[in-house]
Amino acid sequence: MSDTPSHGWLASNAAFRAVRRWYTAIIEFKAPRGAGSSAAALLLLASASYGAVKGDHVQDIADQLQDICNQAAITAGFGITEVALTGQHEVRREDILAFAGVTERSSLLFLDAAKTRAGLMTNPWVADATVLKLYPSRLRIEIKERTPFALWQKAGQFSLIAADGTVLETHVPQRFAALPQLVGAGAERAGQEFLALLKQYPDIADKVDAAVLVAERRWNLHLKTGLEVLLPEDAPERALATLVDLERTKKLLARDIVAVDLRLADRVTVRQSDGAAAVRDEQVKALEKARKAKGGKGGEA
Repeated sequence: MSDTPSHGWLASNAAFRAVRRWYTAIIEFKAPRGAGSSAAALLLLASASYGAVKGDHVQDIADQLQDICNQAAITAGFGITEVALTGQHEVRREDILAFAGVTERSSLLFLDAAKTRAGLMTNPWVADATVLKLYPSRLRIEIKERTPFALWQKAGQFSLIAADGTVLETHVPQRFAALPQLVGAGAERAGQEFLALLKQYPDIADKVDAAVLVAERRWNLHLKTGLEVLLPEDAPERALATLVDLERTKKLLARDIVAVDLRLADRVTVRQSDGAAAVRDEQVKALEKARKAKGGKGGEA
């Protein structure tokens, strides 16, 4: 056997010497005064932080710290003693404060204006908001509300909407019952442009009870008399102009009909009511009978 040490023994011996050096350094290390207390505090803080994260209590701890800071600021004279609101008409004061996150325990010093504005913007009535901190203790909130524009019906449910399609209320307060009615998926977004077009034809617009968006492509008009007007997908203004002309010259909408189809550019199709169709059939039969009778008399002569 060779007297030369193996490589494995050398590696083990080197590792042993390294461990011994580290051990000796730790034993001989002289910690400065107070380091033990600091290390213990850091250990406790690390343990608490780890427990908060694992236990999903981070938000609770943050809220508690925020509350402590607010109470200290209030004691120092930075409590919110006055909240001035401007621009609100449909939104109640208590709702504005709730969305803003402002309570009697809030302080002006630690109030985050950007966060407060973001909270206000989650209210569908609020189109824009400004939050001003007036030290030491006054808060000013200015909001711009959306204006109710129309009633939108989808799946049998009516909602109050703004012009941009934002749903303001999932029910309709009685004071808004006379607003235009839009029906169908997508009608809340496309309604503003179409109603602006319809407004250019007041003789027709005044007779409309509801505008129905069909397959999110074209519109049908339901008139207050029950008559339905089918408009084309392209150039609905042309069809509306034709309808106005027929109403002025032929009094078309006053006739006993249930539908006017304007989807084709070169023709107008009218569907009579069941009663009018029955009367017409009787008239046709009477004319046919009279024609046959007249023809028979002529043959006998």
